[in-house]
Amino acid sequence: MAVPKKRQSRTRRDKRRAQHKVSAARLNECPRCHSLRLPHRVCPTCGTYAGREVISHEAPEAAPTGGEPTPQE
Repeated sequence: MAVPKKRQSRTRRDKRRAQHKVSAARLNECPRCHSLRLPHRVCPTCGTYAGREVISHEAPEAAPTGGEPTPQE
């Protein structure tokens, strides 16, 4: 079995590890809504994948603005 003759210094070890960095995520454009999404995943905006709707997204209800409070019965 191959065994190193000398211990590798901290500097040499750190120089090697400097190349092991995370790259930026690749983002593709959704063909339906044109928002950015990760490849091979459902679009978080419109919920489609491979041309079909996988997750049903409903439009969020608008919260009442700071006017008069609505009467609750």
